[in-house]
Amino acid sequence: MNQFFQAISRRRALASGLSATALLTNQSRGQSKARALALIGDRYHNPDYIRVALDKVFAPLGVKVDYTISYDSISAALLKSYDLFLVLRDGMIWPAGYLGPDAYPYQPGFENKSDFPAAKPESWITDEQGQAIKDFVNGGKGFYALHNSSHISVSSKTYREVMGGAYIGHPTLRPFKVRITNHDHPITSGIQDFIVNDEQHYVAYDKDPKYLLAESENIDGLDYDGHGTKSMAAWAYDYGKGRVVFTAVGHTIHALWVQQHLELQKRAIRWALKEI
Repeated sequence: MNQFFQAISRRRALASGLSATALLTNQSRGQSKARALALIGDRYHNPDYIRVALDKVFAPLGVKVDYTISYDSISAALLKSYDLFLVLRDGMIWPAGYLGPDAYPYQPGFENKSDFPAAKPESWITDEQGQAIKDFVNGGKGFYALHNSSHISVSSKTYREVMGGAYIGHPTLRPFKVRITNHDHPITSGIQDFIVNDEQHYVAYDKDPKYLLAESENIDGLDYDGHGTKSMAAWAYDYGKGRVVFTAVGHTIHALWVQQHLELQKRAIRWALKEI
């Protein structure tokens, strides 16, 4: 019963929003001393499915992870307690509000237009937060950016410098192949190509091509907005004294739990923590 009430408390904390002093903690089964902070969830990505998905990644590694949805709590002071910073959220917030989380075209018809101000997205990341992430990695820690976290690069030059690229766009959910392009890296050694039904994110890449690990390809030959059928899907490199990894798949829990992708995420975390 105690575990049941703890689970309810965690869900209530997540629903109400978390501050730097109110983080969700996952007690891992292992004995690792590594600690990770995961910034998760946004308008289009429910933090609950992300937490459930990432628990399955972190627990076998023995890494203690704290989850937060409080983007405004990210600071140098908060990050200094951690060995790894993971992000799975985009760069947008809506201070003036929005109709709902799904952006379905029929949804505005359920509301009176006069009840809401014009809803426009704004960037949440500040110059200080971008610099805090840069200093965190430069100082020897790990940074793992997943899926739509490449969108943060659109509004932060410093974040993009660390993360290594930027969001371009994506088609609707559709099957595509993730093809490993570098089998010699510790993250991808032994990982097989896999098919996933997900948002195929198209991203710009700023670093040396030698750091690329995987690409995505729509093998049905479907183009996206003139960008072709392929995009970079994963990379990893040293940054200062630390390490950076990016993987693009992750809009659904199904995509996050495809077996080869699940193993790839575990390897990415271990590599970022300098354990492999």
